[in-house]
Amino acid sequence: MLYLILEQALNGLQYGLMLFLLAAGLTLVFGIMDLINLAHGSLYMIGAFLAAAFYQAFQSFFPALLLAIIATALIGAILERVLYRRLQRMSHLSQVLATFALILIANETIKIIFGAQPLMIGMPESLSGPLELVADELYYPAYRMLIIVVGLIVALGLYLLVNRTRIGMWMRAGASNPEMAAVMGVRIKPLFTFVFALGAALCALAGALLGPLLAVSVGMGESILIPAFEVIVIGGIGSMRGALVGSLLVGMIDTLGRLLLTFGLKLVVDSATAATLGPTLASMMVSLLMVCVLFFRPQGLFPARG
Repeated sequence: MLYLILEQALNGLQYGLMLFLLAAGLTLVFGIMDLINLAHGSLYMIGAFLAAAFYQAFQSFFPALLLAIIATALIGAILERVLYRRLQRMSHLSQVLATFALILIANETIKIIFGAQPLMIGMPESLSGPLELVADELYYPAYRMLIIVVGLIVALGLYLLVNRTRIGMWMRAGASNPEMAAVMGVRIKPLFTFVFALGAALCALAGALLGPLLAVSVGMGESILIPAFEVIVIGGIGSMRGALVGSLLVGMIDTLGRLLLTFGLKLVVDSATAATLGPTLASMMVSLLMVCVLFFRPQGLFPARG
């Protein structure tokens, strides 16, 4: 039982870090550009499809991953210059409507280019087996462990970028007062393009990494968008630390909560009912946590400092 809990805790960590890659992009775009982007999940879908296409072309996972990240970042930069730069001057309601329309456009475009059938990305052979974490007791898939390591490295890299570099200083200044930052010599428009491209690259990284575990399908961005928004509401809009903590909370509650609730419910109801009710209650707990945060601490657990 203990090792099963540890395995599910690792799964929750992996899920939480993948949510962080998406929530970090949302946090950067909203916190710095003051832009609500419902189509953020579409960039995740585009990155996954590009990774699948590059994998079919080269039959190698890591080059496909790198090319998908670069291509999605370029798409994000183009979208920012062509569309999102104009949306910044509009109300949040207009941003919501326009980016919702972009979701529909992205889904239909993907169908035209790649077809409606799901695609798969092959897992690297060197990472297809398990890792022995506890001798003869606990094994964990090597590929899932790679996702955890990559997520932690990206979290550390984003922290250093935002808090320890000149670009991060410009980003914080642009988020706090873009007009004053522009007066002080910060080139705001290229900075916003970089921020949006970085968010798109993080989406592509998440989509490509999850490709070998999930079917790459049209509409996959919408299913992941709701948990990503829950994360930034819980952690605090515009806060990178809040995005990380919120992601880990949501990942652990959704994954580890399913196991613990299912085992607990088996004590009072039959196994079939417990297996159905446990995951449902775990998902409800995430939503309940978000509601409680909104009610008692509407700025989030770790609000961004202005």
